[in-house]
Order: sequence, then structure tokens, then C-alpha cells
Amino acid sequence: MARQYELLSMGALLVIAAALLVGFSQGLVRIDEVFALIIMLYGIWTMILAGIRVMNPEKYGRGAYSTLVMGVLLTAVGGAWEFHIRFENVIISIALILVVIGILAVASALPSFRQKKEPEQTNP
Repeated sequence: MARQYELLSMGALLVIAAALLVGFSQGLVRIDEVFALIIMLYGIWTMILAGIRVMNPEKYGRGAYSTLVMGVLLTAVGGAWEFHIRFENVIISIALILVVIGILAVASALPSFRQKKEPEQTNP
């Protein structure tokens, strides 16, 4: 039976949204923070899902690395939005997103710089 990552992720999203709405109703978070925190926490869930995908890869499914990158980007966007809401500083929020994108670009490019070992030739 195929694993249903989409259903698992939808359930996680609904639990995150419900928890934040309860937090809003109790006065722990403001309504404008709810959406930013949903994005940020869902990004964290997506990074956890990448770990699950490493242990159980699918033949034609999305790879664990691309799932991790998507989770990091979601977490950065949600965190930058939350940072902007709390501290009202757009420049730092944009800088946070740019730093995360830059780190991901470097991490994605590094494997291409690894030198491959040439096979040793045997003398007959």
C-alpha cells in the first residue's frame, strides 16, 4: 500500500491551524499572527516529513532534499512574516529570507564541486 503523505500533511496542517485558533481564542496570539505561524509551523512539519521520506523513499515521489528545501523556505517566510508583525521591521524580514535562500543555494551547489575519484587502472 502506498504511503499517503498528502493526507498526513493535510492532517498536520489542520491540527496546526486548530491549535493556533485555540491560542487566538485564549488570547495567546493575535489574529494577524495566526496565518504567519501556520506557515512557519507547517514548514517545520515539512522538514519533519523530509526526514520521514529519507527513511522511506518512494520510487517516483518527491525527494527528501526538495521536501526539506520547501520546509526551510516555508519556515523562513512564516518566521520573517511573524518577525515583521511583532517588530515592524521589513528590512530585517527581507534580509532573513535572503540569507536563507543564499544558504540553500550554496548547499545545493556544493555537491557539484566534489571531486570524483577516478577508478584505478590495473596493469595486466
